[in-house]
This record gives sequence, structure tokens and C-alpha cells, in this order.
Amino acid sequence: MSSTFGTLFRVTTFGESHGKGVGAVVDGCPPDMELTESDIQVQLDRRRPGQSRLSTDRSEADRVTILSGVEHHRTLGTPIGLMVRNKDQRPGDYAGFDPIPRPSHADYTYQMKYGIRARSGGGRSSARETIGRVVAGAIAEKFLAQVYGVEIVAWVSAVEHIEAPDVDMHTITRAAIDATPVRCPDRDTAAKMTAAIHGARDDKDSMGGIITCVCRNVPAGWGEPVFDKAEAKLAQAMLSVPATKGFEIGSGFSGTRLRGSQHNDPFVKKDKRLGTSSNLSGGIQGGITNGEPIYFRVAFKPPATIGKAQQTVDFDGNDVILEARGRHDPCVVPRAVPIVETMAALVLGDLALRQRTRI
Repeated sequence: MSSTFGTLFRVTTFGESHGKGVGAVVDGCPPDMELTESDIQVQLDRRRPGQSRLSTDRSEADRVTILSGVEHHRTLGTPIGLMVRNKDQRPGDYAGFDPIPRPSHADYTYQMKYGIRARSGGGRSSARETIGRVVAGAIAEKFLAQVYGVEIVAWVSAVEHIEAPDVDMHTITRAAIDATPVRCPDRDTAAKMTAAIHGARDDKDSMGGIITCVCRNVPAGWGEPVFDKAEAKLAQAMLSVPATKGFEIGSGFSGTRLRGSQHNDPFVKKDKRLGTSSNLSGGIQGGITNGEPIYFRVAFKPPATIGKAQQTVDFDGNDVILEARGRHDPCVVPRAVPIVETMAALVLGDLALRQRTRI
């Protein structure tokens, strides 16, 4: 199993949903950067369960502990060990499910690959695995902000068929996004999304959605063609997040409906650098950042584990009715916002260090 991501700024995540804890080891973080647990906790608090009725009611404080790599609040340049203890795990919620692979979950595929699987909570296939990504990505975020002024902001732009109007990607802030529980900056749309998610929860069902992300102040020149293009690394990062089913950058699939004369981004002079008058490229051309904001969208499917009765079969092929117990999100997108942000930070932090080697 590959649990390591990155080339120079590397993160290895560990832990299972209902084990003793989850965490990460970060290798490659530059030395002498100020870092405290509170720097990391901000994003963990945005990801943690039990924030509202829109999420699972699993009660976890998700407090991070820095185990190594930091002394007197300064990074040492050595591996940074990070740990979050599981406090409210309930393996008993999964009793009796052993013989039944949950539809569209990873129970069946993990069993086929390894011949064994974590019996409770999905183990490494659980979204709780993303805690390791978030704690590592929060460190990358601080590095990018301090050294380059990079800002990464993501928000919920759609839940099922409910779509939010476009926002100004140059000015949208996390404060505006966090002003609603569903993390959609448009209040009217947020209210509709919230009502829809409550309805799915009451029906013991689930819903999918879309997260849009913008990365501002990214310098031109980051990205490693041919196979490590900036958008390719972002796509890999986002599609590695549990429940993701789609990724598009810039104009995405809608760009296929335009002609080249409509889709091209003409160059213009911006202060002391070249820029583009439009940004259908999404801030990346030829796999290399061009200095414009990077923006992309990530599609999340409805969570697979639901309480509604489903006709399926057990591992022996016998017909069964499955009504899953346990505590699960009716819609993952509100809590996935900081995951998308921190995964983007891991990609950009790694590309920044790789570009440094060329200077």
C-alpha cells in the first residue's frame, strides 16, 4: 500500500478509523520555520466530525500532538511526527457486518487485494485517514504563505443539483466560507443545501457535491513536465481523497464547447510581469504555473455507507438486506473543504521545493 505522497516535501500517513490513532510523518519541511500545534489545529478543527447536524455525530476533539522535528516552536529540518488519538471509536457498530461487503464501499476490494481487511470503520479506506493529510498539509500551507504569500481557499459550490453562483476568486475568504455550516459562501444557496442534506439524513440516505478551490499568488514556473505537470499532481492529490469521482481544472469539460479563438488566454502586461487577460487555463499552461490563480473543481460522490435498507449479497453470494449502523456523514463536502485545501498545499509545497533545486 502506498501511503506516501510527494517528492521533496513528503508525507506518509498512518492509522485506521477505529484504531488507537491516526497521523503523519512529514519529511522535507525546511528548517527554522516557526511551527506550533495551534498552526495545525485550525484546519483540523474545520475537518473534525460533529460540527453540526450536517456531519456524523462521532464526537472527536481531534487534538494534534507534534512528536518530533520541532524544538522551541522551530522546525529542525528533520522528520516531523504528528499524532491524533481516536477517542470515540465504536467497533461494535460494525458487529454482524463482517460477511457483507457494503455496496460501493472498499470492503470487497480491500478483501480481494489483501485477503484481510479492517472489520470496523473501513480502516484505511475511511475518511478518518484524511487527518494525516490535513495535519501535514497545514504545515505546507504555512510554508507557502510565509515564503511565497500563497493563499488557498476552497468552498462548496454544489450539493446534488443545487449550484451556487460564481464568486470572485480574487477576493473570496475562508471567513466568508465558514460563515455557513455547509461552507458555501452564498447564504441563500447555503440554506437550500443545508435543508437538502438534512432531508437526506432524515431519509437515512446521502448526497454528493462539488468543491471549488483557488490557489492565489502562486509564482510562475512551478511544475515538472512531462509526467509531473502541476495539474497532474493536483489531480492525483484530489482523486486520492476518499469519495472523489472527478477533477477538472480551469475551463474543464466546458472548454470542449469553445473554439481556440474563444478559449485562448491572451497575454497582457501586469505590473512587472506578463499575465493573461482571461484565465480559462486555470493558472497552468504546459504543466507549469503561469502566475495566474489556479482554480479547479473536485466532485464527491454520495457517501457509500447509508442507513437505508439495500438489497445486496454477502461474500458467499447469498441475498441479504443491509441496513448499516454507525455514524456517517450524509454529505461529505462541508468537511472535505479543508482536506482539498491541505492536499493542494502539499502539491504546491512539493513543487516549490523542486523549483528551488533549479535556481
